[in-house]
This record gives sequence, structure tokens and C-alpha cells, in this order.
Amino acid sequence: MEGGTPISYAGVPKGTPMLTSSDREFGTIEHVLEIPQEDLFDGIVVKTADGLRFVDRDQVSEITDRYVICDLSDEEAADLPAPSGSPVYHADAAQDAGNSLHDKFGRMFLRRHWIEDKN
Repeated sequence: MEGGTPISYAGVPKGTPMLTSSDREFGTIEHVLEIPQEDLFDGIVVKTADGLRFVDRDQVSEITDRYVICDLSDEEAADLPAPSGSPVYHADAAQDAGNSLHDKFGRMFLRRHWIEDKN
């Protein structure tokens, strides 16, 4: 595939297409894993039709501003493992966004609602 400018793993945005070695898209980037203390790229969690999958750093051949190409065949991409490790949580940005009394108290007392990513 042509047209992408090479970039750092730290600059690749969520939603960037992930491609196999035959340029077939098998998912999009959910988030990039890194070891910040050592400034090391660890891998990519990919959102696929079958849920979240993990691509190790050794399987990534090129990162650009338009796509990421992996050293995986179409069959290998279909058999990627689910990410393992600690659960990932994110804050629900829409929490307490309404005008009800419940929502107003939630904003007043800075109530936090964390949601575990189940994908």
C-alpha cells in the first residue's frame, strides 16, 4: 500500500486501519501499548469484528499516518489472541450529562463512574 507517511508509534491515532501483509484490513487500532519508563513500543490492541485482539511489536512492519502494516498473513490475523493482562477501564464521558436531579448531584459531588472494556 502506498501513500502513508511513516510516523512514531506514539503518534498513531485510534481507528487507524490495521493491514495484513497482503494489504487486507483486519481491524482498527483500539490503543497502542507501550512501556513509558523505557520509551518502548510493546504492541497494539486491535478492534476486530470478533472483539479485541493483540498484535505484538515484532509482528508490526510499518506504522504510517494512514495505516499500520503487519507481518501477518490473512489466516494469522484471523487467529490473533485476545489481549491479556489487567482489565482496562475508561471514564464514561456522558455520565451525569443530563438535567435530572441525579445528574446534577453527580456533577456536584464529582462522582466517577468507571466502565470496564469487555471487548
